[in-house]
Amino acid sequence: MKKTLVIGATGQIGRVAVRALAEDGWAVLAASRGADCDVRWPEDVRTVRLDREDDAALAEALGDGVDLVVDTVAFTAAHARQYAGLGDRIGSAVVLSSGAVYRDGRGRSFDTQDQPDGFPEYPVPIPESQPTVEPGDSTYGTRKIRIERELLALGEKLPVTLLRAGAVYGPYCRTPRELYFVKRNLDGRRTRVLAHGGLSRFHPVSVHNIAELVRLAAARPGSRVLNAGDPDAPTVAEMGAAIDAVMGVGGETVTVTVPGAAPARNVGVTPWTTPHPVVYDMSAAERELGYRAVTTYTDSVAETVGWLAERLGDRDWREAFPKMAKNYDPSVDLFDYAAEDEWLERRRS
Repeated sequence: MKKTLVIGATGQIGRVAVRALAEDGWAVLAASRGADCDVRWPEDVRTVRLDREDDAALAEALGDGVDLVVDTVAFTAAHARQYAGLGDRIGSAVVLSSGAVYRDGRGRSFDTQDQPDGFPEYPVPIPESQPTVEPGDSTYGTRKIRIERELLALGEKLPVTLLRAGAVYGPYCRTPRELYFVKRNLDGRRTRVLAHGGLSRFHPVSVHNIAELVRLAAARPGSRVLNAGDPDAPTVAEMGAAIDAVMGVGGETVTVTVPGAAPARNVGVTPWTTPHPVVYDMSAAERELGYRAVTTYTDSVAETVGWLAERLGDRDWREAFPKMAKNYDPSVDLFDYAAEDEWLERRRS
């Protein structure tokens, strides 16, 4: 039986990847800070406590060697260098990267989106050959591309599949975009405002589709970069409608669309709102791995909605999801109902 070490096993992607690999016949060692076990994993999955920053601990977890490492939490150049030093114990690897590495023809990327006219205008869809930001340590995107290049430089010494993921969704997410609609529905907020006509498209990817890509790449080792996205890229209005349907409020919600940018501060902007579409080309994964998505946004978002509602409960959303709150400017309030009401009143008058 082939052996695999999954790093970040109890994160939103790791949990599903562990199960997919175990059910596919792999002997899985699930590594996390707490050495926790997910009740949905097969009984033969083993767990190990691992601090990713501890090189010695990682070497110990690898033991005499494994056929595969799946890494969902590679965030720094130091993490990439760990592979260079331990590559002789690893048959191949699948490492999570991000679509944030791409730049457009004018050099714009997610790193410039807060600047005037700074949001990138990518081709639709974005192929893996699209230019990327320069490697560095200053932003999430520059760190991810640095990891990619250092791992690909290992060549035949260690075949690595890098998955450039879109907007990941699923239970256990620390920065859940779906909270934008779920909390509104739980609060009885039946009117919403969407900028750009509600037509923004920011390609989502289910943790189940990522797990399928991991499973396929594990069976076909190689040095490659592949996009990771759902089979469809719904608009933000369609995402809201899918969540409304799950929560049983579809007929009660009134969506007010604005043709351009946000009409007022804290009004009309969602975690998916973009002036230009961000859609990833999945044909390379289909061609190289035989990838076929196992689910769609509409079919799988209910799982995310249920988990979010349970975790949020009666708590303030910032307490329930502190990392998400930290990611936003303190002056940005995703749930500023007073600002929305004021704008709607002005619009009616």
